[in-house]
Amino acid sequence: MINSFEVTWDYRCPFARNAHEHLVAALDAGAEWQVRFRAFALDQVHVKEGQPPVWDEPERYPGLIANEAGIVVRDREPESFHKAHIALFTARHDRALDLRERDVVAKALDEVGIDGAGVLSEIDSGWPLGVLRDEHTDSVNRLEVFGVPTFMFGDRAVFVRLMDRPEGDAKKAVSAIERVLELSDTWPELNEFKYTRINR
Repeated sequence: MINSFEVTWDYRCPFARNAHEHLVAALDAGAEWQVRFRAFALDQVHVKEGQPPVWDEPERYPGLIANEAGIVVRDREPESFHKAHIALFTARHDRALDLRERDVVAKALDEVGIDGAGVLSEIDSGWPLGVLRDEHTDSVNRLEVFGVPTFMFGDRAVFVRLMDRPEGDAKKAVSAIERVLELSDTWPELNEFKYTRINR
């Protein structure tokens, strides 16, 4: 069974929200996986060929700010990353807030005890954008990653869409991620498996 892996995120994606909520709930409950959370820029995926990458014109892509905030907390305050991570997903998907607004990002962090203004100051220094560029570019060049959430391990990567959320159930979260890992590890021949409709 896979025990060490990386998972991409971009806060605008609802499927990334689902998978990362499962991951955080499972890890907080004691799951012993070694997980590296890697930032990914969906804005860059949609840049037309021949156009400048988003890192060269970040002022045109304010959606990068939230991902940069996640990078700052992950790398400067790793003990607070899980709560910051969930807070930013919650702001976007549960509260329908605009994470392109600096004040919205700062407030979401402040509300979970993280210095939002301090995080913005780190973003303004420039280094988080460089980290975002490097992580995104590495994922694309190394494993042809095209979206979020993508689970990466060794020389393989699997794009995953989980349709539900853990809703506070750690056992459900652990089970969901273990199923993803087992299928990825034991049946690489399965390239796509998708219901034509979701019965709710």
